[in-house]
Amino acid sequence: MRTIYKLFGKSPFISLQYHMSKVGECVNKVEEIFKALSNNDYDSVKSICKEISKLEHAADVAKDDIRNNLSKNLFLPVDKGKLLEILKIQDNIADNCEDVGVLLTMKELNLLDEFKDDFNLFLQKNIETYKVAEAIIQQMDELLETSFSGLEAEKVRNMIDSVSYKEHEADNLQQKLLSRLFELEESISYGTFIIWLKIFETLSKLSDSAENIGDRVRTLLNIKSK
Repeated sequence: MRTIYKLFGKSPFISLQYHMSKVGECVNKVEEIFKALSNNDYDSVKSICKEISKLEHAADVAKDDIRNNLSKNLFLPVDKGKLLEILKIQDNIADNCEDVGVLLTMKELNLLDEFKDDFNLFLQKNIETYKVAEAIIQQMDELLETSFSGLEAEKVRNMIDSVSYKEHEADNLQQKLLSRLFELEESISYGTFIIWLKIFETLSKLSDSAENIGDRVRTLLNIKSK
């Protein structure tokens, strides 16, 4: 089995892509856990939460391997600090996924009819925003091959703009959800209210982090294009 360090021999971005693939597995499980919740399948909710925790740990192992070996590569095509910034943001996404799982096991929740449709839109928008950021990371090798210029660079810039717009859409959906939740404040328990509030906040970090990744890649593009 190849180590992360060996992957650096070709491109430092391959290691970021590997880590992002592990993060993506966590994100996919978030979608699964809410499907289980929608079906009131609490046993599956607990089981998927454990799976997310294991996947988050695998992402942590990959992250630590990258950090430990990045300094051994003396000829990086981009600033090491910039790569580590992106790695940290990717790691935050995996952490947020694990946090969602923990929140859903604190209490048996129901996906309330009053905001079920809006919530599903919100969830999908955050996942959709993450997927575009993941696709951006997968384009980094192509950027390297084209010296961060030309049609490939323009393609990635458009993807970054898409992430920013989708994050804005996710923000709007969150505001709508929060309004619905506060309308229910008197009819649901305090514990239920707080947990849903935390769930909305934690899920929103998926699109926030995706936008942050886009911002870091845009900075790399601007630096390399000078």
